[in-house]
Amino acid sequence: MKIFLLTTLALVAFAFNSILCRMALGKDEIDAASFTAIRLASGAITLVVIASLLSKTRSIRETGHWGSAFYLFAYAVCFSFAYLGLTTGTGALILFGSVQMTMIAVSLVKGERPRVWEWLGLFIAVGGLVYLVFPGLTSPPLVSSALMAAAGIAWGAYSLRGRGSKDPLADTMGNFVRSLPMIAVVAAVFYPQIHLSNRGIILAILSGAVASGVGYTIWYTALKFHTATRAAVLQLSVPVIAAVGGIVFLAETFSARLLIAGILIISGIAITIAEARTK
Repeated sequence: MKIFLLTTLALVAFAFNSILCRMALGKDEIDAASFTAIRLASGAITLVVIASLLSKTRSIRETGHWGSAFYLFAYAVCFSFAYLGLTTGTGALILFGSVQMTMIAVSLVKGERPRVWEWLGLFIAVGGLVYLVFPGLTSPPLVSSALMAAAGIAWGAYSLRGRGSKDPLADTMGNFVRSLPMIAVVAAVFYPQIHLSNRGIILAILSGAVASGVGYTIWYTALKFHTATRAAVLQLSVPVIAAVGGIVFLAETFSARLLIAGILIISGIAITIAEARTK
């Protein structure tokens, strides 16, 4: 039950991030560079405060890793800029397809061999995702597609590095803090294009403090209980959760396609988890 709750909370946080990003960037409430900078900064501040309250204050030099911080930074920047030129469906397909390919490819290289039922669950879940977003695929812009693919690769790498974390809160805090000099450079480059609104700032803070800072800490905690393949498959539920959130918070339309795709994706995840229980 603990593993289920941790994993569910993390996946809901990922979906919440997508909703917040769409609300902010889709309605031109804030520019992509500012959104990302505020997101990472608010995440860092929140985690430092939480660590202090829990009496787990440690030197930043002893927490996180520059490599993980770079992957976090690369994911956040590429994700924001990619969604300026992609539809939600196309972006989801490219992002989570890249995450899966990255995590599964690395796990295979390292000698992790998924079983037949894990592969079956993966294919069913991927089929559900493709069915969900296929109507929106319309020759996406090359640059935006490349950015979203890079975001997926970076997030896959970040997740893989998190599987070995012994102190998720400290590591996530350190990663966020170490990412700040990187995003500061990007913010400086795009300073002439800065565009802010109170609503955009609030959405970016919520994305960073809650959906990213707290959400990623929970994900790092849950990752040690999952194989790379299962972690990749589980994340396929995020587009479905985000779609449901879009219906609730953004008044988007419910459709039979969403229902069928959701059943396929959840079924694929269930098969993968069931296989894990037999090991």
